[in-house]
Amino acid sequence: MQILNIKDNNFNEKFEELLGRGNMDIENASKIVLELLNDIKKNGNKAVIEHIKKFDNWNPSCFEDILIDKKQIENAYNNLSKDVQNALKLAYDRIYSYHLKQKTTSWIDFEDNGSILGAKVTPMNRAGLYIPGGKAAYPSSLLMNAIPAIVAGVKEIVVCVPTPQNQLNELLLATIHICNIKEVYKVGGASAIGLMAYGSENVNKVDVITGPGNIFVACAKKLVFGDVNIDMIAGPSEIGIIADKNANAKYIALDLLSQAEHDEMASSILITNSEDLAKKVNSEVDIELKKLNRYEITSKSIQNRACIIITESTKESIDLMNRIAPEHLEILCNNPYELLPFIENAGAIFLGEYTPEAIGDYIAGPNHTLPTGGSAKFFSPLSVGDFVKQSSIIGFSKQAIFELGEACAILAENEGLEAHRKSVEIRLKDKDNV
Repeated sequence: MQILNIKDNNFNEKFEELLGRGNMDIENASKIVLELLNDIKKNGNKAVIEHIKKFDNWNPSCFEDILIDKKQIENAYNNLSKDVQNALKLAYDRIYSYHLKQKTTSWIDFEDNGSILGAKVTPMNRAGLYIPGGKAAYPSSLLMNAIPAIVAGVKEIVVCVPTPQNQLNELLLATIHICNIKEVYKVGGASAIGLMAYGSENVNKVDVITGPGNIFVACAKKLVFGDVNIDMIAGPSEIGIIADKNANAKYIALDLLSQAEHDEMASSILITNSEDLAKKVNSEVDIELKKLNRYEITSKSIQNRACIIITESTKESIDLMNRIAPEHLEILCNNPYELLPFIENAGAIFLGEYTPEAIGDYIAGPNHTLPTGGSAKFFSPLSVGDFVKQSSIIGFSKQAIFELGEACAILAENEGLEAHRKSVEIRLKDKDNV
């Protein structure tokens, strides 16, 4: 792993390079993706089928072949071992329980002058979930995207999953069964985003699209935003770790590798004020890396996208990590809870040596669909709020408009909006009739 020291003459230059880790060359993909989206807009089912033949290398004879059979989904669940069934159910229950705490309800406030103010919370009617995959599908991503929509009360949930060579991941199908999702299509990439955003002869368009994907999926989500809502533009996975001299080097090494094994472009960053720990972690990474099945992917990530930064104090470590704004942040110090108030930018924060990032991926409860590439400075994890909309409620009585209308008219006049002013003043003329 690359080791940087905050005292190095070229540290600022190297650190700025690190801050650009999440940049995706979406612009180069835009032309291709825009053509795919326009094709689906124009040709619907026919375009989707042609895209599947081209990109997923199988030949659906008609659009119905793309819809996954309900019996196949049920059988996949029944064929699971009890241990796996129970693990999925436990994950579902914990994720559901956490997201239930996020649910907001409509409210009304009655003022003394008879006016009514409030907010109406309404679930979106139809949500589209993109789950990356084929044989390497991630059922945990389905749980994390579906459960907030379920808690929100979304009426219709549609899932799109790529199926190269028409191969389906059985664990993903079983997870679809647990989530009780009925509408699942075997289509991936930008084509899936287009199908959900614009619909076809057989598929109604959705209101919101969530879920991670490759650069073409990210580009497609960016292009359809405005026609539908999206969760975020997510890039490669990443982890940041703040550790002191007392941290366990082997724990840290495996936590860094747990992100590196996702993707050659994944970022793994340790910041510590202990040079001795930095050397131990570097050594442990080399040892543990050789034991991994996904050695080729992981080693490229570690070689090109991982680093250790040595600082002179915990405060410096925190300041640098806030600038990085990682997707996942582990705090492996003697006093992680005391440091929590100073963390400003992170998608998810993992406190203490017994809270590996992997716990958050599967079983803890909070969502693992998180902002990447520094966007934790202004984006939040996927939540129930992404699947609802709020409408403001305003109801004025005569007394209320007579009390507040004059100020309203003055502001409208000063903004040069005459009809606004007159629409209030005409009601003020009824003052004698109160």
